[in-house]
Amino acid sequence: MKKLIAFDLDGTLAPSKSTLPGRMAELMNQLLKSHQVCIISGGKYELFQRQVLSQLSKNASLLTNLHLMPTSGTRYYSYDANASDWKLNYAEDFTAEDKQQIITALQEGLDESGYAVDKTYGETIEDRDSQITLSILGQEIVAELGEEGVRIKEAWDPDGSRKLKIRAIIAPKIPNFEVRAAGATSIDVTKPGVDKAYGMNKLMAATGLSMDEILFMGDKIMPGGNDYAVEQMGIESIPVRSWEDTSYAIEAIVKTA
Repeated sequence: MKKLIAFDLDGTLAPSKSTLPGRMAELMNQLLKSHQVCIISGGKYELFQRQVLSQLSKNASLLTNLHLMPTSGTRYYSYDANASDWKLNYAEDFTAEDKQQIITALQEGLDESGYAVDKTYGETIEDRDSQITLSILGQEIVAELGEEGVRIKEAWDPDGSRKLKIRAIIAPKIPNFEVRAAGATSIDVTKPGVDKAYGMNKLMAATGLSMDEILFMGDKIMPGGNDYAVEQMGIESIPVRSWEDTSYAIEAIVKTA
């Protein structure tokens, strides 16, 4: 029996950089009544607050069942009911030297790929301390353009081939780090060996659960994708194409709980 259901965020629980749709928020609140839930994504903690926590129940008994792993599992937050707040359990942060090396490689890789765009929205390279992310169209495209921003992102690389080509250029420049194709238009870099599988191992240690008791859903379960490591480590995984796909799977879990 599965006791914990883990999810990617963008493209799995919500459109890229968008808040949970109303139906998804309702389903997540129902799921938290019967299961522990983990959200593990390349986004930073502040995006988790904006996209997820702002839409969920504030009931402490539900929130204590929720585990947040931003920046691809390089950070882990759990809810402290006594403090009525989220507690950071660990962070695998880069050194200043690491950051400079990675930022240089990301910029060079984008330039060499020929996929740089003229118009961007916000930063294209964001330092998230434990992860550095290249966002080809800019980090704030959805915040600035709303649904049109989501449409532009999804249309830029519909089959994921552009991101994989950019990753193939960047990865040899920084062989001592993990480089993965992430969201609709982004590349994530973390410390070596620190990926979503690392995060799931840390989560199992914290919860005492085994791989057989966990189910994972993500939209990038493919070689080079940032969800692939979870499937490779042996956790049962369901590939999805959109948050709508995920909602059907959650509905089935909730009905049989």
